[in-house]
Amino acid sequence: MSNNKATVCLWFNNDAEEAARFYTSTFPDSAMGGVMRAPGDYPAGQQGEALTVEFTLCGISYVGLNGGAYEDGKPSNAYSLQVFTDDQAETDRLWDAILGNGGSAMQCGWCKDKWGYAWQIVPRALMAGMADPDAAARQRVFQAMMQMVKIDIAAIEAARRGD
Repeated sequence: MSNNKATVCLWFNNDAEEAARFYTSTFPDSAMGGVMRAPGDYPAGQQGEALTVEFTLCGISYVGLNGGAYEDGKPSNAYSLQVFTDDQAETDRLWDAILGNGGSAMQCGWCKDKWGYAWQIVPRALMAGMADPDAAARQRVFQAMMQMVKIDIAAIEAARRGD
């Protein structure tokens, strides 16, 4: 059990362990933690199945809870995981891993994994462009981003320069 005072809990139908293994094998600074097995049958599962799965994702503690089918059918976009990338290779690797594992693309660097959780794969170059002291550069970067699905760092940097 985690010694942290607080942790983020993600609800899964009955595949929290699979999700945690995917996340920890895909994202840096991530690791599996303990798996608590159900001591008896419960509405979403049976004795011996994973009830909760602890894992660290990009240095942040999480618990995956096998709570059964979601009441509204899926997680909400109101909660998303934002991961900053240093270059296009890292951006592509993370993006491709999520989509290649049953996920789907969204606009502006967002995608969803197969469990329905939203991810923002955000190159640091995008954040630098959005914080440029030149208002015109910020506007160009913003307009370029609004046309993208996966973020293209070269295109963001060109927009920032005004190319």
